[in-house]
Amino acid sequence: MLKYVLDLVDLLDDSDVDGKRVAAHLDSVAGPEGSGAEVTTVTGERGSTDFVLVRVPGRSGRTAGGTARTLGVVGRLGGIGARPEMTGLVSDADGAVAALATAAKLLDMRRRGDVLDGDVIVATHICPDAPTAPHDPVPFMDSPVDIATMNRHEVTGEMEAVLSIDTTKGNRIINHKGLALSPTVKEGWVLKVSESLGELLAVVTGEPLVTYPVTTQDITPYGNGVHHINSILQPATATAAPVVGLAITSAAAVPGCQTGASHETDIAAAARFAVETAKAYGGGRLDFHDDQEFDALVSRYGSLTHLQTFGREPRES
Repeated sequence: MLKYVLDLVDLLDDSDVDGKRVAAHLDSVAGPEGSGAEVTTVTGERGSTDFVLVRVPGRSGRTAGGTARTLGVVGRLGGIGARPEMTGLVSDADGAVAALATAAKLLDMRRRGDVLDGDVIVATHICPDAPTAPHDPVPFMDSPVDIATMNRHEVTGEMEAVLSIDTTKGNRIINHKGLALSPTVKEGWVLKVSESLGELLAVVTGEPLVTYPVTTQDITPYGNGVHHINSILQPATATAAPVVGLAITSAAAVPGCQTGASHETDIAAAARFAVETAKAYGGGRLDFHDDQEFDALVSRYGSLTHLQTFGREPRES
């Protein structure tokens, strides 16, 4: 997996990189069949970005008319670079690199005859000159487009579960270098940490499972005026599917717009976990949440889907 990561870091650490070059790279990995990568350029008030979406069909997946479940892997970030303010690949790029390395590995596996049971949809975006934003305790990467636009292009109705990968270093909450797993979030509910996902992460990293706290603020939409740890769980505002955040973390607070702060081995571990999750989820051996327990919660306490919206306007004091 490290080879795929290193190739992508080299590709993305370029002021002229765009979605088409990423798609061409994935095509070269996929072989004669190609990657089928879809590239969509979206322009916002602060620039533009290229969304890249790749569908890797499974042997018994929905694309083939089968019943195997579809996993979504979202590489969440503001931008891979903050030019001209910063020169080079920024820490915030880790989510994109991990997601694209996942796609590259799955495409290469498929070329060699190792086809997963279920479909896998990988999505992220490529922006080498994204803006930055003030944030406590360290500056954030911003994006030329808003979160709602990202969700429209990165979260599809075909995804039956979503693994969202994001650099989560700009905080003093997760004091651990490596990877950390969030609880499952579904339709406004913060559910328990998936035991099967936790066990798998421990196997992949060879270390005890590390999790991190998720607050109600974190699972509400950006733009509502409250603090969010980052955008890792924003896909949960755009789907009824269960969403889990895989955070690429550091022991110290690191700005998302900082260069020289990416650790390729941690990114490779995140991508390996995504691939192993895709194998197990599509094969029916792993679940993101307990359906019966979720239904019982909703039946007893009611729907929390209003937390996926902007809710009511605040009262004037």
